[in-house]
Amino acid sequence: MHHRPEPIRRRPAAHAPYLVPIQVMALGLLLFVPPVGARPLDVFVSVLPLQTFVERVGGERVQVHTMVQPGHSPATYEPTPRQITALADADLYFRVGVPFETAWMKRITATNPDMPVVDLRDGLPLRPQEAHDHGSEHGPEHAHEHEAMDPHVWTSPRLVRRMAATIRDALTAVDPPGAEVYAANQAAYDAELASLDQALQDRLAGLHQRSFLVYHPAWGYFADAYGLTQVPIEYEGKAPGARRLAQLIDQARAEHARVILVQPQFDQRAARQVARAIGGRVEAVDPLATDYAANLLRLATIIAEVYGPADATRTHDSTQPPP
Repeated sequence: MHHRPEPIRRRPAAHAPYLVPIQVMALGLLLFVPPVGARPLDVFVSVLPLQTFVERVGGERVQVHTMVQPGHSPATYEPTPRQITALADADLYFRVGVPFETAWMKRITATNPDMPVVDLRDGLPLRPQEAHDHGSEHGPEHAHEHEAMDPHVWTSPRLVRRMAATIRDALTAVDPPGAEVYAANQAAYDAELASLDQALQDRLAGLHQRSFLVYHPAWGYFADAYGLTQVPIEYEGKAPGARRLAQLIDQARAEHARVILVQPQFDQRAARQVARAIGGRVEAVDPLATDYAANLLRLATIIAEVYGPADATRTHDSTQPPP
């Protein structure tokens, strides 16, 4: 006896419309999933502030590694074997001319000859390093001689705006599909840097004294941008002798200097000796700090507290740094 086959039971047509949105959604998700094997660009930078800049422009398309680790000096740093090994797979290196790079750059590039190396000083108006200035031999006409010049270009937000554009272009050259992301990120960061620049101008307006002492002359570009003068204590990377120290004390008294900036990577004894002699204060401000905007605003506040009107800091307490 033959049995008639069971009829195929079809889903009621009323349910069909619910399948379409799910299919479209699945297709849309596939379009936004990065291809298998895709990874962020491996980017190396010399010092921590540059990491901040590259991350702000590169976003999630970059993974940034800093050579000089916190607490170390760019003047004496030696890359670790692990860093040298990692550089062999790097996609891009941003340099800025800090002293360790002068000694190590040939070995860094030999590790990865195909890795583009971008000098973020290119095209910027460089200044002599006070501690190495021997008269006019390093005048403006020699600004292209990078190694003789002050490498701390990142202390000026105005120069960082130009550096961020260079970072955008370099990332785009290595990763053309990310061009729109890099352009949008750089534009947003440029607006924040412009706001930071204005906040610093406001905070440093109306000072009755515009000179400050520093142990290591790392704040020259910041000083130039805002009409200030830094007076270094160390000379050619060395602590001052007795004669130099006496000259500094006399100069500080003549200029009514009352604040001395130090950074954790350097010996602070000479700075504290000068501070005691002039009745001034020692303030630790690290030009290598990662919280870039907040760090510069704190520096401006310190200077305004010492040299500005009594209400200088109260007027600008509400200024919020860009993230």
